[in-house]
Amino acid sequence: MRIDAHQHFWRVARGDYGWLTADGFPALYRDFGPGDLAPLLAGAGVELTVLVQAAPTSAETCWLLELAAKTPFVAGVVGWADFEAPDAARVIEDLARAPKLVGLRPMLQDLPDDAWIVRPAIAPAVEALAAAGLRLDALVRPRHLPHLARFLAARPDLPVVIDHGAKPDIVGGALAGWADAMRAIARDTRACCKLSGLVNEAAASWTAADLRPYADVLLEAFGPARLMWGSDWPVVNLAGGYAAWRSAAEALTEALPAEDRDRIFGGTAAAFYGLAPSAPDAA
Repeated sequence: MRIDAHQHFWRVARGDYGWLTADGFPALYRDFGPGDLAPLLAGAGVELTVLVQAAPTSAETCWLLELAAKTPFVAGVVGWADFEAPDAARVIEDLARAPKLVGLRPMLQDLPDDAWIVRPAIAPAVEALAAAGLRLDALVRPRHLPHLARFLAARPDLPVVIDHGAKPDIVGGALAGWADAMRAIARDTRACCKLSGLVNEAAASWTAADLRPYADVLLEAFGPARLMWGSDWPVVNLAGGYAAWRSAAEALTEALPAEDRDRIFGGTAAAFYGLAPSAPDAA
């Protein structure tokens, strides 16, 4: 089973997307929905997706869940909730009743406090997340990794996936510090990671060779059983598009055994998000 572990939909007129402006992102400033993505999935042989929030509003999450309910290829939704709200635990419990909700994603990269993830005030929300059997998507940059490591050490029971490889500065060639931090998290915690978003951190003229040092770190540190491919569509349209990134990811993993590629391009996401039952052990 081939799974895209990270894609978005949005409808501009909803007004949820403070970051999405006609001047800032003209190529993205239009509606993107299931009909736009379906042919790209077919071309890549992808059967299922994980639909991820793109706005810090509960209203968008409810809209995504409604959209997912009538879109067969969307196997799960990663939504948003206000972890600091007084009623955060109740809201998370209510959201978790939606059949396709599989996780939540606070937009850590946009918050003014880089250490927000370890604030005591969000502990009740994190407890509710864990109690509901949901996962946490960590949208972080390299500067957040020390704080994320502290959080992961304190919550070894909570399934967490790091989005976009923590967005290393590929265009600036910053490798060593990011690599050390990611290796430490992989070694000391059970966190998973998404092989996604790398092209958006590279130069406009990126090649697979530019991405390889970073992809190799993720492969070495997390291994195929903890690494999952995602398109980050339609954001990937800013850096070559769906097919170009899919082709690059296949080139970056072509030396792996078939079973390891199967994990990266589907199996890890299915296991992490609970999208399909585990295969029975061989007798």
